[in-house]
Amino acid sequence: MDSTAATSLASLWDEVFGSQPDPDLWVVIATMVAALAVIVPHGVWRVSRNAITIAHEGGHGLVALLTGRSLSGIRLHSDTSGLTVSRGKPTGPGMILTAAAGYTAPPLLGLGGAALLAVGHITALLWLATALLVAMLVMIRNAYGALTVILTGGTFLVVSWLTGPQVQAAFAYAVVWFLLLGGVRPAFELQAKRSHGSAGDSDADQLSRLTHVPAGLWLFLFHAVSLCSLLGGGRWLLEV
Repeated sequence: MDSTAATSLASLWDEVFGSQPDPDLWVVIATMVAALAVIVPHGVWRVSRNAITIAHEGGHGLVALLTGRSLSGIRLHSDTSGLTVSRGKPTGPGMILTAAAGYTAPPLLGLGGAALLAVGHITALLWLATALLVAMLVMIRNAYGALTVILTGGTFLVVSWLTGPQVQAAFAYAVVWFLLLGGVRPAFELQAKRSHGSAGDSDADQLSRLTHVPAGLWLFLFHAVSLCSLLGGGRWLLEV
């Protein structure tokens, strides 16, 4: 490797894994408000929830692989529902962890993103998110799901490559706020559906059948993870 290539590689390494300056507090607050604007209104949420579904199903898929299961495929639907199919033992810790990973994935990803932003790794967060989306794309098994992941990953790629530090910072903070705040709403939606006798095959109900623990306790876990992630991650984001 000649000196020019080595210098370029070192420069790329520093750009991706080095730290970037924190944005102004007003930017952090503005991105929080922007995230709330696409989460709270029901009509907008019907569209933006697709991004939470990507994280939800990606959580199922990632934990399935980490626990030794074989991932058959992931499907994302236009009604913001999704399905992740894995093969392996139908009971036991691997299946339990896989089932529990869906509702907990978006807030935990937000918490991890907040931890990276707290130490200034803005570019690293954007590149990591892009890599995860590319890996997920390989396992998508329907056209709508592929289109959704491609558009999302393409947005991250464009911001990572073609925008300046200030735009990257604002985008990264908006994404993390969205995961933290948007990760709270699905558990409440599930609770509302279960109170009306629907969603009988939800993740909480599947976990209940797997563990003989009441579905309500699993729902409480989903609430606890999302709310604690929001409190912890929000504190990190606001300490600029």
